[in-house]
Amino acid sequence: MTRQLGAGDLLVLRALGLGDLLAGVPALRGLRRRFPGHRLVLAAPQGTGGFLQRRGVVDEVLVSHWLDPLDAKGSGHLAVDLHGKGFESRRLLADTDPADLLGFATEGFEGPTWVRHEHEVLRWCRLVAAWGARCGPQDLRLGGRVATDGPVVVHPGAAFEARRWPLERWRAVVAELVGSGHDVVVTGTADEAGLGADLATAGARNRCGASTLEELADLVASARLVLSGDTGTAHLATAFAVPSVVLFGPTPPAWWGPAVDTDLHTVLWHGDPAAEDYVGDPHGREVDPTLARITVAEVLEAADPFLAVTG
Repeated sequence: MTRQLGAGDLLVLRALGLGDLLAGVPALRGLRRRFPGHRLVLAAPQGTGGFLQRRGVVDEVLVSHWLDPLDAKGSGHLAVDLHGKGFESRRLLADTDPADLLGFATEGFEGPTWVRHEHEVLRWCRLVAAWGARCGPQDLRLGGRVATDGPVVVHPGAAFEARRWPLERWRAVVAELVGSGHDVVVTGTADEAGLGADLATAGARNRCGASTLEELADLVASARLVLSGDTGTAHLATAFAVPSVVLFGPTPPAWWGPAVDTDLHTVLWHGDPAAEDYVGDPHGREVDPTLARITVAEVLEAADPFLAVTG
C-alpha cells in the first residue's frame, strides 16, 4: 500500500547497507532535533531500518532497496536525500512531491556542494546543517558496551574481495588468540559460512549465518574486542563503544574510520594520503594491494593493548 505523506512527515532516503546506515545516524538525529514535531520516515531495507526504528532513531521504515521507486506519495512533507549525490536518488524523492527537498547539488537540483575527500559522517552532518540541524560524531553511539570480558569477535568477510584480508592471515590471527586463551567468535553472513568453517579449524566458534542483526549487535556489544575489515560490524563496534581493530584497504579511514571514541579503536591502513588519488576500488574482485600490506603481526600487536585490559 502506498504510504501517504503529509505536512507532519519527514522522509529520508538512505536505502543502503548496515555500515552506510550507521554512518548516517548522526544526520538522522540532527533532523529529529531540528524537526521535533515531524514523523521521521526512513526509506531503507526493513532489516537495517527496523534496527534503527527499534532504537528510536526513526519513527517508521518505508521499505526500499537501493534506487527502487519509493512507494509513497503526498504533499506538504519534507524530504532529505542521505543516499548519495546523484540525480537518481533525488528524483525518487522528488517523485513523492515534497514541499521541500534537501540534497547535494546535482543535475536539476540545487544544494550544498559535494566534497569528495570528506568523512562520511561529517558529510551528512554538513548537508543537514543547511536546514539548521545540529549533529556530530558523538551521535553515532547507539548504546554502551555491556561487558569487558566477552569474546573476541572476528569478522573476516566483506561484500567484495577488494576489502577481504587474506583468509590464511585471519586463520593465523585466530590461532594465536585461541592459543593465548581467548574465546574467539567468527561472524558473517550465511554466504560466508565457508570462512567461519575455515577459522573454526583454528579454534574459533563459527556464527556465520547464525545470527540476526539484533543478535549480532548484542554479540558485538558484549565483546571484549572486535577485529574486522571496513564493514558494518566495525560500525557496530563504534556504535556500542566496543574496542576494535579495523583493517582498511581501498577506502581510507579518513573517509570511513571510527569518528568517535578514537582511543577505543585502532585503524590499520598503508595507503598514502599525500598521493594525488589514494583511493582504490572498493568493489574490486581481488584483494586491494593496500589491504594486503597489513601483516598478521600488526593485527596482533594492535589487539594486544585491548586484550591486556581486564575488569
